[in-house]
This record gives sequence, structure tokens and C-alpha cells, in this order.
Amino acid sequence: MKDDTVKLPLAAEADATERPLSIAIVAMGGQGGGVLTGWIVDLAERQGWIAQSTSVPGVAQRTGATIYYVEMMKPGKDGRKPVLAQMPTPGDVDVVIAAEYMEAGRSILRGIVTPERTTLIASNHRALSTIEKMAPGDGIADSGAVSEAIGVVAKRRIVFDMNRMAVENGSVISSALFGSLAASGALPFTADDYRLVINASGKGVAASLRAFDAAFARTEAGETGGGERAGDLDTPSPPAPPATLPDARANALLQRLRSDLPKPARHMAFLGLRKVVNFQDAAYGGEYLDILRDIAAQDLDAGGAANGFRFTETAAKYLANAMAYDDVIRVADLKTRAARRARIAEDMNLGKGQILSTTEFMHPRLEELASTMPAGLARWLHGKPRLYAWLDRRIDKGRRVHTYSLRGFLLLYVMAGLKPLRRRSLRHKDEVEHRTAWLSEATQALSHNYDLAVAILSVRRLIKGYSDTHDRAHSKFDRVMQTIRAIAHRDDAAEWADRLLRSALKDGNGDDLDGTIQTIRSFTEETHGPT
Repeated sequence: MKDDTVKLPLAAEADATERPLSIAIVAMGGQGGGVLTGWIVDLAERQGWIAQSTSVPGVAQRTGATIYYVEMMKPGKDGRKPVLAQMPTPGDVDVVIAAEYMEAGRSILRGIVTPERTTLIASNHRALSTIEKMAPGDGIADSGAVSEAIGVVAKRRIVFDMNRMAVENGSVISSALFGSLAASGALPFTADDYRLVINASGKGVAASLRAFDAAFARTEAGETGGGERAGDLDTPSPPAPPATLPDARANALLQRLRSDLPKPARHMAFLGLRKVVNFQDAAYGGEYLDILRDIAAQDLDAGGAANGFRFTETAAKYLANAMAYDDVIRVADLKTRAARRARIAEDMNLGKGQILSTTEFMHPRLEELASTMPAGLARWLHGKPRLYAWLDRRIDKGRRVHTYSLRGFLLLYVMAGLKPLRRRSLRHKDEVEHRTAWLSEATQALSHNYDLAVAILSVRRLIKGYSDTHDRAHSKFDRVMQTIRAIAHRDDAAEWADRLLRSALKDGNGDDLDGTIQTIRSFTEETHGPT
């Protein structure tokens, strides 16, 4: 047989047991993954090593992180350069650095974290993915699975909130990750070698060194071993309602709350009252307390004391959400508040003398604008289909509004200034009508099934947003309520109502909700026959 194999006279460069050090970095946009990779390459080259870096970009909008990969090795005999790989190989990575907790989990799934070799350095804070944000309810992935996996698959793990540490020191997470890498001893370089690299970068040196030193000290002091979970960090419990308030009108509302509502519901009612007053005014807060007072009385008659007044407490939460609905007035108000600008400036790490500019991507429809008109005028406009269609064609367009330009800010400010007219608008009247019907169904159920009544109140979680989002939310709400009515006579109605709500909140397209509704129909039709 003819042998066509090409044979080249390639001599071995070093002993067969010698291998490069390999480092995989997973980071998202804005976390300095590229900077960190450059620092590591510079670190190695300053010590006379050969280093090579590659990267595979992730997808935009936080659906994936960029994978940076570094291999480094000492030069061979006579200064010959080694051949280095371009991508991490499962079972062959010495250090994995994850700039976010779920990215550490994805690294484990990729097989590049192994118990025989890998040191895992990860921040346990969360940066939510697009899929997590899209869920109508709580779509946040469970970080516990990552914590458990880290304890099994990594040879060594260094896990704590490096993002918070970086922010506290005025830097970004790459500096803290670099500090933990230095303290880990995974690379044969001194801490001073690392600091020289940061000093040579020439940008944000002081802040980067502060974050580096803080992470270095934290890592040397002891690792968490993956014990801390994202979201499990100690958070202060919300404060109890104050005894008095300095503002006379606010204090009057507070004293009404204390006298009219049972103690278990007061904390939630205080939060709801604050939200409602912030949305509109003190008079609107009084209306909120009027409704809650009547609900508390009905709750007491239905045995609320034995149930910890859960009905009143739940109503206090979701009634406030119902009364502080999203409309174009509220959106404009929130976008022009000084607190929002300050938050954006802090998130962007805005320096002294830098100018902040934001662009709002808006797609208004005549429907939203008409809903802010007085109810009579809005209904008249709806009654003129040709005029309505003509106006809608001129309004229903995508727009970019520069928030802090004079024109953009005035446009939003004027829209936010319509707040005093809100309670006369068509949108407000529609919201009141829907709210009243929802509360009526809940209180009717209270007389025969306390848990079902609480579950009906909780269905209000589905209503959120405005425009198309609001329409889809209403559609889900109506489907859930219609199904609950069909099973309200059952002893397990509350359990099925809760399952319906969780299905509706689970995803955006409603597939899970469809499945739950079909399941309920299967046994209701067996009992009552096809409907």
C-alpha cells in the first residue's frame, strides 16, 4: 500500500511532560474581559514567557458571554516558540475565570472545569440573561445548582461577590478578578508582577489597584468554597412603618392605616400607600385606604384572624399595583426624574466633567395617547374611525427621543405634567372598572374558600406594562380567571389557581399556561361533560 503521509523533520521542543498553562475567561460586555486577557498576556510576556490569546464573541443582549482563552509557555531550546492552542479543551484548562455566576455554571457544562486540574475563580453576583428577563414572573435561574456543582467539579474554587468589591473601589470587575488570580498562586508570578501590569496600562490605575488589592486580600483571607450563593447575601429586612411622619397629610394617612387595618397587614399596606401616593397624590392614597378598610372588615368576618389576615395583606400589595398602573404619564415621569439620571450616571461610572446623553426608543400609538384624554373626548375620538385611523398613521411610528436634550426633556416633562388630569382619563376609568370586578370576584370567593380568595388576588400579578405588553397581560389574566371560575366549586380550587398563575408567569408565549388549562379541562369535562 502506498504511503502518502507527509513526514516533516520536527524535533521535540521540550520534554513530553511539559505543557502550557491555560486560562479560560468568560465575561460579558462591559466587564473588561478583553482588558483582563490583555493584562494576563502582558504579565506572561514581561516574565519572558510566550503567550497567545484568542476570543470567541458571545451574542448581544446578554444571551451569551465572550470566551477569552490564553495559553502561555516558556520558550523552548534555542528560543524556539511553542505551538499554542486557540480554544480550551475539556479536561486541559488550569484556570477558569467567570465574571458572573451563571457563566461559571456554563463553564462547568462545557467541561472545561475539572477536579483534577482547574482552579475556578468566579464572582457570585448575577447579571440576568434576556431569557430570565423575558419571563412575566420570576424567571431568575436557580444559582444553587451552580454552587453545588462548583463544590464537586473544581479542584479549587474562589467565589465571592467581586463585582460589588470592584464597584466599591470605583473600578470594574476585571480588576478584582485579576487580584484573585494573583492571590490564587495558579500562575508562577508575584503580586508585584501583577501590579506592574496595571500600572503600565495607564488608565484608571488608582481605582484598578484598589480593587486588585481588595480582591487579593479577600482571596488570601479565605475562600467561600462556593458556599455563598448569588442572592443569598444578607439583606436588611424592610423597616416597619414609622410611628409618625413630619408631613401633616402623610401623617394623617399613616394614622388611618394604623387604626383601620389589622397589624399583620400594616407593613405591606404602608408600602402600598407610599407607592400609590407617589403615583398620584394624597387623595389617591386616601382612596387606597378606603378600599383596604372595607376589605379588612370582610376579611375579619370570614375568619381572617385565624388566617393571619392573609387576604388583607395580599390585597394591600396587589391593590397598590393595580392603582399605580403603567401609562404614558407615569413612563414620562419616571424618565425625567433626577434619581434616574443619577442611577444611570453611577452605573456608567460617569467621571467628573463627562456629559451623559441617553436615547429613549419609543413607539407610541394613538391608543396610548387617546387613553390619557378625558373619557368623553377619548370615546368621541374612538367613535370617529376615519379620523382615528388618520391620526394613528401619523403617530404610530418608532421614535428616538434624546432624554436630556432640551426638546426631548420638555416633551417628556410636559407629558409627565398631565398627572393632575389622570383621574379624569379614559385609561383611569377602565382601570377602576377592571379593578373593581377583580376585587369583587375575590371577596365573593372569601365567603366559601379563603385560600381561593387569596389566590384570585394574586392573579393580579399578571397585569403589567402598557401598550402591547399590557394587552397581552390582560389576555392572560382573562384566561386564568375564566378557568378559575370553572373550578371554583372544587376543594382544591386554590391549588389549581396557584398552578395556573405559575404557568402564566413561567414564560412569555403562554405554552405552559395552555398545557395547564388543557389539564383542567380534561377533568372538568369528565365531571360535567363537554362545554
